[in-house]
Amino acid sequence: MRVPQEGWTMAAVVVAATLATTVPVRAADATATATTTTTAATKRRIVVSIPDRKLVVLQDDQVLALFDVAVGAPSTPSPIGTFTIVNRIPNPTYYRPGKVIAPGANNPLGTRWLGLNQKGYGIHGTDSPRSIGKAQSQGCIRLRNADVERLFEQVRAGDVVELHGERTQEVEELFNQAGLNAGLYEH
Repeated sequence: MRVPQEGWTMAAVVVAATLATTVPVRAADATATATTTTTAATKRRIVVSIPDRKLVVLQDDQVLALFDVAVGAPSTPSPIGTFTIVNRIPNPTYYRPGKVIAPGANNPLGTRWLGLNQKGYGIHGTDSPRSIGKAQSQGCIRLRNADVERLFEQVRAGDVVELHGERTQEVEELFNQAGLNAGLYEH
């Protein structure tokens, strides 16, 4: 029996996605993940400077974009460390004990969710764009909805996310480099 080439191509994509990452991958992400992770030279990461309230996207250590963000409030700080994106959800539903908010204008997660491998934390949009640039979240990293939609298209499950609580020399150089190219800056 002869299997059509499309069948082999899809099977190869799913196998590549499975081998390329150890995190769960939704079926909708499988094709994009396989495409971006099978090229061994491509390395993507997100770096967040909590004190600067900024996020930079890097690919092969080249700055792709820079965004203003909101970070955790003093009573609910953002976690510090290196994490991994484990899921990507467009138009997420917000769940909290006793409260569920469907996707829409009043959803505190905004239009996109990038879940981290630390349960309950992620990078997401917001229904409160005035919070951007402030320490007002419950620990997550918030972006304006237009910005998180752009970021969502640039990253995949398995990408590294670094949340820095201090401005180290490396972080300072990275954000200075990003700021030199005004075309990358999103505000």
